[in-house]
Amino acid sequence: MGWTGALWLDYRNEPLRGAPRSVVQDRHDGPLRVLASLYPEAPGVCHNVLVHPPGGLVGGDSLTIDVSVGKAAHALVTTPGATRFYRSTGAAATQTLRATLEPGARLEWLPLETIAYSGCIARNALRFELAAGAEMIGWDVLALGLPASDQPFARGCFTQAIEFPGRWLERGVVDGADTRLLDSPLGWAGQRVLGTLWFAAGTALPAARRDALLATARSAAEGHALHRSAGATATHDAIVVLRVLAPRVEPLMGLLMAVWAGWREAAWQLPACAPRVWRT
Repeated sequence: MGWTGALWLDYRNEPLRGAPRSVVQDRHDGPLRVLASLYPEAPGVCHNVLVHPPGGLVGGDSLTIDVSVGKAAHALVTTPGATRFYRSTGAAATQTLRATLEPGARLEWLPLETIAYSGCIARNALRFELAAGAEMIGWDVLALGLPASDQPFARGCFTQAIEFPGRWLERGVVDGADTRLLDSPLGWAGQRVLGTLWFAAGTALPAARRDALLATARSAAEGHALHRSAGATATHDAIVVLRVLAPRVEPLMGLLMAVWAGWREAAWQLPACAPRVWRT
């Protein structure tokens, strides 16, 4: 039997001396914790860092994260380092996120990259339910193997699902032996890092606002070294997506952070406030 961990985060908007303040109530079971709430930009935006002390998942491990963001609350959630799925002897390792946003809520789901080691059997599922008036920015970064350390993703499989019920459902399986997928120009094109960044709303975005988000993403990508392997589109009238392929994590994360900063300003009139843990 593997490790089982669960974390429940409940964000609420509470007044503090007449001003709004986002606070979180958390519960955990097993090796999954949240660090102290931080307010580096304003009381209305609560920053949290999720910590998994074992440092990675092996076959049989299971992590479940439930996030609820109440009316008018704003949460930014990240991690201090990569999530690692190690080689399995047969059982699957799973991580599941379920997030629910009430009217007027905002969520920034910004974990650092996920690394799939060769031989892993991994499942990563993300589900977001947004009420009318709720909005979020999120990303997912998948790195296959450790090519720089001569440890390519040669076997095993990684199953991924990103879901906004009724709006966007993406499911895929990356098999280490599927060279046609990994090396074809219609697939990963020989790259080994895939990044997906999205802006999503609970109701349709006005065309002008949607176009502004697309323009922000495309402008950032055009001036970046990865411009040939990046593309932005509106998969739904309430969702804008940027997809990027790269040989390494660092340049891809740099582009995602630039677009995240631009979207924050364009959509919410908030300057970028990068979590300190990204710089340590």
